[in-house]
Amino acid sequence: MTAPTLDAAGVASRGLRIAAVPIMLLAGGLVAGQSALNGRLAEGLGSGPRAAIAAALVSFGSGLLVVAVITLSTSSGRAGARRLVVAVRDRRLRARELVGGLFGAYLVVTQGLTVGTIGVALFTVAVTAGQSASALLVDHRGLGPSGRLPFSTPRAIAAAFAVLAVLLAAGERLRDDLDPTLVLLAVLPLLAGAGAALQQAMNGRVSAVGGPWATTLNNFMVGTAALALFYPVSLLRPGRLDSWPDTWWLYLGGTMGVGFIALAALLVRVHGVLVLGLSMIAGQVIAAELIELFSPDPHVGIVGVVAGGLTVAGVVVALLVRPRHA
Repeated sequence: MTAPTLDAAGVASRGLRIAAVPIMLLAGGLVAGQSALNGRLAEGLGSGPRAAIAAALVSFGSGLLVVAVITLSTSSGRAGARRLVVAVRDRRLRARELVGGLFGAYLVVTQGLTVGTIGVALFTVAVTAGQSASALLVDHRGLGPSGRLPFSTPRAIAAAFAVLAVLLAAGERLRDDLDPTLVLLAVLPLLAGAGAALQQAMNGRVSAVGGPWATTLNNFMVGTAALALFYPVSLLRPGRLDSWPDTWWLYLGGTMGVGFIALAALLVRVHGVLVLGLSMIAGQVIAAELIELFSPDPHVGIVGVVAGGLTVAGVVVALLVRPRHA
């Protein structure tokens, strides 16, 4: 996996931007798949924060193992890791640009805490709302590798559609089960989505120096370390930890995480944080709706499908009606 070729001004060609869209959709689908797997794994492990953090630690730890093998076994991965070390030593990369994995760790913990109760669809729509709104600010402030991207009406429409979608999806769930806890649980992935936009910006800056594999390795190292530090604290909270589930595919969440983190680090330089985030959102929503519709206990109805459609419509607007300089 090599970095995309940009022109002298750092802008990708039209063909490259078009080719990147289906790959960004795939990356988003991997996020929804990971959410479903980690939610199921946390339920199988027990209850409460200790089960959620244990599932997240398994996901990040297995992902770290996979990406370490890939990075260290490829010449491009090793070269990227060396460039990253030199950039940190020379202070061309600041410490705060290396901690994107913290936001990823929080996202994975929220999967274990909330997906079993609110479902993959509402979880995904809440993440997308937070990500869309946050990405507007991230791009406007120039925090990503593409620099400052101006505010535009299509970007605002896409973010507004995503926020409206989460309100519709949450309303449908509350109509079926009037429990204020659902609203509180939906806030957790909303915040995780806001953090995801910052994570993509930070990882994009790291990727501009070290490439996608070194960036993904750094992301998983930071996230795994944070989860390992917080796990003992979770043991002080109510909950239980049972035996490990026997279903082997529940442990594939980390591998999926490697896929979408590497792809996001690679493609954020092509489209910027907002359009990358929105494209991944479309993939997340489509995959999440399919997962819910085919699950034994679906948490989505016609309103949820409409909410997903609104999110995808916002993505289409942002992709097709872009300013020339964005």
